[in-house]
Amino acid sequence: MTSAATGRALPARELIAALTATFTGLPERTGDTAGDGPLGWDGYGRSRARARERTGEAEAVVCGIGDVGGTEAVLVAFEFGFLGGSIGESTGERVENAFITARDLGLPVVSLIASGGSRLQEGMCALTQLQRVARQLVRLRAAGLPHLAVLAGPVTGGGWAALGAGADVRVALPGAQIGFAGSRVRPPGEDSRAYTAEGQFAAGHIDEIVPAAGLGASAARWLRLLTTPAAGPAEPPAALRAVPPPATGWEAVQRAREPSRPGAEAYLRAYFTERAQLAAPDPGLLCGFGLRGGRSVAYVAQRGTATRPAGFRAATRLLTLADRLAVPVLTLVDTPGAADDAEAEREGVGPAIAEALAAVAGARIPVTTLLVGEGGSGGAAALTSVGHMWVTPDSYYAVVAPERAAAVFKRGPDEVASTAEQLRLRPQDLVGLGVARGIVPVG
Repeated sequence: MTSAATGRALPARELIAALTATFTGLPERTGDTAGDGPLGWDGYGRSRARARERTGEAEAVVCGIGDVGGTEAVLVAFEFGFLGGSIGESTGERVENAFITARDLGLPVVSLIASGGSRLQEGMCALTQLQRVARQLVRLRAAGLPHLAVLAGPVTGGGWAALGAGADVRVALPGAQIGFAGSRVRPPGEDSRAYTAEGQFAAGHIDEIVPAAGLGASAARWLRLLTTPAAGPAEPPAALRAVPPPATGWEAVQRAREPSRPGAEAYLRAYFTERAQLAAPDPGLLCGFGLRGGRSVAYVAQRGTATRPAGFRAATRLLTLADRLAVPVLTLVDTPGAADDAEAEREGVGPAIAEALAAVAGARIPVTTLLVGEGGSGGAAALTSVGHMWVTPDSYYAVVAPERAAAVFKRGPDEVASTAEQLRLRPQDLVGLGVARGIVPVG
């Protein structure tokens, strides 16, 4: 969180106050506060003394417990004014104890990060704190507890790589400097935008950019969505358009391709009362968490385009996170298939589909699928929960699009419609084949 006028990082206590008015600090061990540290770095003790006097803090991180919009959480707030929020042995110990406290009390963690990374005056003793922090992140995940990172900026080096990028959800403030390489060590001439919140958001590494005034509301929303899972499987949404059953397979295909047909966004708006989206670099896919009946359901929704490798990987991230937090998932399938251009191959479309297939198949939480448009080949199968799929009246599902099936059999354009009929891809065919559980009624 930085001042719009000066660009300086705001103090840890101000970051905390943006989220909660009920902060209680955790006990802190009093260690060596006067010496020159494990390396005997000349002047290090004096630097720390000046930092304490300037900031009023004993270290570069402040940890405690507070109520964030109705959800109690452990807060880990970095003080950038204390040696650039750098991470040394004492910093690592405080972060570790905060995560242990979160596990002991069953609370989520919110990290408010403004850190330049490892503290150079402590050398390798500082760098090993990254493994210390990573170990606690792993254990928090194993306990099924969420971690929200607020990237207040600057967030560079180990502050980004170990704590920020390792969080379940990453929220940043506008203009924040975010990147592994800090401004003094990155290669000269590089595009500076790549090291900003906006650049990281465009690349899909940050989930949301929130103005300072909205930080408290954003954190409260995310914590509510991540900690209040719905019981049992998500119910399939009702159909948004009343149409009679298609008479032929080709009619089903044409109906599913109509531009006026309700798409994923319309279904999400009708289904949820509140939503928050995770990053999805593929604009043809949406994923995130939403409230339905006051409880949280995760979602992955295709938007009618060929799904890119980045889209499948975003879906896998969502499915993995939801599974760990015991939040049921709804997938909305609508794609002519997976992207199959040369760039998609270079980006690993096959492995990306494999990862999504495995995430759905291996999920311990219930995954519900609704086919809302086109169901094309492996691009659709990657997000389909076998045995838990419903279909809308204006959808179809096929092993491959009729045009491509006709090409495989060396049939001409005049045989595409008859090929569609042979594929038995209509909604009622899918139910008859046992592929779909039913056609959802109009809501």
